[in-house]
Amino acid sequence: MDDMAQRPDQDDPSGRLAAYEERTQTPLDLLALATLWIVVVPPTDFSTAHDVRAIVLAVQGAIRVVYGMDIAIRSYLAKRHVRYLITHPVGLAAVILPPVRVIFSLRLVRSIFRRGHLARFLLAASVLVLNGAIIVYLVERHAAHSNIHTLGESLWWSVTTVTTVGYGDYVPVTVAGRVTACFIMAIGLLTLAVLTAQVASSFVAQGASRPQRGPQADAAREVTLAELDRRLARIEELLAATTSPPRGGPGAPGASGGTAGL
Repeated sequence: MDDMAQRPDQDDPSGRLAAYEERTQTPLDLLALATLWIVVVPPTDFSTAHDVRAIVLAVQGAIRVVYGMDIAIRSYLAKRHVRYLITHPVGLAAVILPPVRVIFSLRLVRSIFRRGHLARFLLAASVLVLNGAIIVYLVERHAAHSNIHTLGESLWWSVTTVTTVGYGDYVPVTVAGRVTACFIMAIGLLTLAVLTAQVASSFVAQGASRPQRGPQADAAREVTLAELDRRLARIEELLAATTSPPRGGPGAPGASGGTAGL
């Protein structure tokens, strides 16, 4: 069960907590995705360069502040503040270890693959590719025989990999880098499959919305023509009865004889 999911209404009688979660859930999930690289790369690798370590520590501190403010606001809006904190251990753990939020957020995975959320899926795929580029840069920049030494080179490599182009100008040599490359390839294939399915679904929907002439349409057309034929025949009968002389009138042959007999 997703710990970050919305709780029953007894914790939110006014509805303010639900409104706050609806506004902040997606941005916080994207933030968790964007910082997934922090938990993937070993902390020992950050200590090899003071500039990288300072950046990582600054990012971790900023994320902890954001998650701390988030859980504080949630508990304040809840009816029972302490109970809300106790029933949301992942929210508290994310303040100490930020990547915990995305690892245990099943709601995030469901929302990405939900039908009709193509834009959200593409955004999540882009963020994951960016994570892969950062991971490859961190594990490859000091590796022997590696030609990926800058973040720009890693970004270029990740783009060519996710698009299945693979120029081969930059190649990871470490085990972690190659495992990350496999994940980026999988993201590229999955994205291509999702886009293909979306385009095919759009064409099918357009074809179904167009008016089609089937057996029912032809039958309706035949019924209409038959009705028109009957009406024309009725009109012809009325015209013929109007133009023909009436039987038993003054000009009829038997009219005078009948009078004489009287």
